[in-house]
Amino acid sequence: MNPIQLINRTFILAAAPFIGIFCFLMVSHLSVELPDLQSYVKTEFSIQNELLKSEQKLELAKTAAVQTRTTIERFYQLYAQSTADVAAMAQSADTVSNRPAAIFDSRISTKLGAQPAKQTISANLDMKLFYLNEPNYKAYALKVDVKSDKALKMVLGKDKVGSSETTLEAARRYGAVAGINAGGFADDRSGKRYPLSTTMLNGKYVYGFEPTFEDLAFIGMNTDRKLIGGRFSRQEDLDKLKPSFGATFVPVLLQNGKKQAIPAQWQNSPARAPRTVIGNFKNDQLLFLVTDGYDERGGSGATLAELQDKLLQLGVKDAYNLDGGGSSSLIYEGQVINRPSDGKLRPLPTHFLFFK
Repeated sequence: MNPIQLINRTFILAAAPFIGIFCFLMVSHLSVELPDLQSYVKTEFSIQNELLKSEQKLELAKTAAVQTRTTIERFYQLYAQSTADVAAMAQSADTVSNRPAAIFDSRISTKLGAQPAKQTISANLDMKLFYLNEPNYKAYALKVDVKSDKALKMVLGKDKVGSSETTLEAARRYGAVAGINAGGFADDRSGKRYPLSTTMLNGKYVYGFEPTFEDLAFIGMNTDRKLIGGRFSRQEDLDKLKPSFGATFVPVLLQNGKKQAIPAQWQNSPARAPRTVIGNFKNDQLLFLVTDGYDERGGSGATLAELQDKLLQLGVKDAYNLDGGGSSSLIYEGQVINRPSDGKLRPLPTHFLFFK
């Protein structure tokens, strides 16, 4: 084979695959799909529309947020103003509500003829001490506004039935700001000193209820912090008044602003004496009067009739005589205010104590 033939065969063999592929394509009629450019255009427009809508929504949200913030700021301003207005109204209400008490205190001070010598004001009580110089006696007036159940309580001497201690000792032991002697007592042969007749502590009878006899009267405070007292023949009658604590002595001086008859024995034996009396005003504030006397022979101190007149002059509604003579005791801030007729304080079985 010459070289030319060899070249031709080589060319034919090299071109054969391409010729076969061409023939196959011609016979098979294959088609090639080109991308749909229109759908791409539509998709692009759709994305742009969504972006535009999102931007519009963002603008609306921004506008709503600004409006909400403005509304909140306005509401806060109104709230702050309302709070200030309510506080101002509350202060005005307190001022108005306290005005009657201030007027009352002013009137009592005028009637007592002086400004208080001592004063204690706390969440529990408002207490004022006045010195009185009457024509026939010298006295001390303790006006007490009891604001809580913690302000006033009665205690037993050394916290035991049959024991006794001075009002000063009881006040110191309890940390009381002031103290007053309470009910009467009876001594037994062994020297023990017992509270007289019906006595109550913390709503319980110390040794049972005893019907009132002779001219005795129960004097105490109830669970509503109000003064109660009088003669009781049945326990249920006293229980109706919800007594919290109290003691017994004699006699009743005033009831509902009217003088009560003073038993003959107490008019003359002794006629004058150191006295301790308790009363209340129409607004339930308490008044304690303690008078000085040199002894118990009847030549010094006050008569019960004089004290009735003084109590009525001061506007007291109900009043009761507590134990007197050498038992009369008034303690304020650790000091003995009155002048005990025994020359020293007498140990007693019951005391009224006041707390800040």
